[in-house]
Amino acid sequence: MAESYYNERNIKNLQKIARLLDDLPLFCRQYFIGIENTTSTLTRLNYAYDLRLYFLYVCKYIYPQKTVQTLTLQDIEQISSGDIEGFLSYLSCYSKEDGSVETCNEKGKARKLSSVKSLYRYFFNKDKISVDNSSKVASPKLHQKEIVRLDREEVTEMLEVSENGYGLTKRQMSYHEKTKRRDSAIITLFLGTGIRISELVGLNNEDFDLANLSFVVTRKGGNRMILYYSEEVASAIADYMDEKEKTIATYKQALKKKGALIQTKYDEHALFLSSQGRRISVRAVECLVGKYAKIVTPTKKISPHKLRSTYGTNLYDETRDIYVVADVLGHKDVNTTKKHYANISDKVRREASTKVKLRKDPEE
Repeated sequence: MAESYYNERNIKNLQKIARLLDDLPLFCRQYFIGIENTTSTLTRLNYAYDLRLYFLYVCKYIYPQKTVQTLTLQDIEQISSGDIEGFLSYLSCYSKEDGSVETCNEKGKARKLSSVKSLYRYFFNKDKISVDNSSKVASPKLHQKEIVRLDREEVTEMLEVSENGYGLTKRQMSYHEKTKRRDSAIITLFLGTGIRISELVGLNNEDFDLANLSFVVTRKGGNRMILYYSEEVASAIADYMDEKEKTIATYKQALKKKGALIQTKYDEHALFLSSQGRRISVRAVECLVGKYAKIVTPTKKISPHKLRSTYGTNLYDETRDIYVVADVLGHKDVNTTKKHYANISDKVRREASTKVKLRKDPEE
């Protein structure tokens, strides 16, 4: 069941959070309990990683006589906004516990500052600290980056490469023969629906209604939503499902002949499987997308999220309705959609240049 996949993922996140709490001040336990009902396990896990880094900095540069575990709420209350700004500066280039050097860009700094602010705001609202100095710290300015996506020709090439394997090495080609229908279905589903990689990995066979060209996807936060797809997507999914069903049937027959118990190694629910018969991982999907994209467009770094951007942009170009795009992509805030998927393309700019006439038409 889809729910079991997400439940298992949440359990793993909770276990990681529990381990991280041992590396955080004792008062953080109250904080994580307090935000449990308003945040996802993944959000809390990211908060835990960010706060661990923050408190290591605090003990190194602000309270060197203390350990992270002995820090109190009174201690963090005394940390000035300037100290927190010092933490952001530190993130530009810092040494990790294993001795390696890490750098943090403006987006990473903004996320870590958001984690710190969340902690301060929680205890300030609970009257556990009398001042929230983190609120005085401005978030780093995020410079707008060029949105990388595939153009129409590259979309066609991406689909064709995943189907026929053109451009792959001899070794890759031998593996491709076994996975081409699965890979084609994954690429087609990304480009035809714009779903997130986590949503794709979590899909189950029973989520699909092939007759009505629809499927149920579990969005961020656990909400379930019905999405629809085209005949092109339906064909790719159906081909893969048929092949997978035959593969599993063949495996079961082989076990019967050997007199073994019919205990298939295959995950009976997961839609997309690895070569070992288990639910495909996020990392494996990232690798297969990168493999095909490198052949199609070596200069663009294409990830599953870039395929989502491609779909969102194409949908906006076709509909010119930002609210439709936001709904289909599962954005809670339409401003997110405007920022990432509704940039005016060169095509739109060119069309706009012909709309305003400077001279009156003689025939008017």
